[in-house]
Amino acid sequence: MALDDGPFYHGTKADLAPGELLTAGRRSNYRPEVVMNHIYFTALISGAGLAAELAAGEGEPRVYRVEPTGEWENDPNVTDKKFPGNPTRSYRSRDPLRVIEEVHDWPRLTSDALQQWRDRIAVMRNERATIIN
Repeated sequence: MALDDGPFYHGTKADLAPGELLTAGRRSNYRPEVVMNHIYFTALISGAGLAAELAAGEGEPRVYRVEPTGEWENDPNVTDKKFPGNPTRSYRSRDPLRVIEEVHDWPRLTSDALQQWRDRIAVMRNERATIIN
């Protein structure tokens, strides 16, 4: 049974081309000392935009439409254990995501909203918030 029909998106600062694969094994954007066992994606373009804005690195935030190449599950970092259900339509996979295309018309955060998110993440880092990996 499919968890969601998509389309699916991934936010990053990497400059990618259609057909490239996004894989697990990168450092977390929220806790850089943690190497992630999964690649994360969402069916909400605004969620991918937020991830792109908060992604580590100096590149331009980018949102890509992606497709999972294998099995995937609800992201437990934002579902059930922290929020009931999956209101963010966020998922993760141990298998790669294939880049379909870059999306250019995604909603951008205001500088104030982006700073509020960065402040929240700084608090999480200081409190050593758990990432379910």
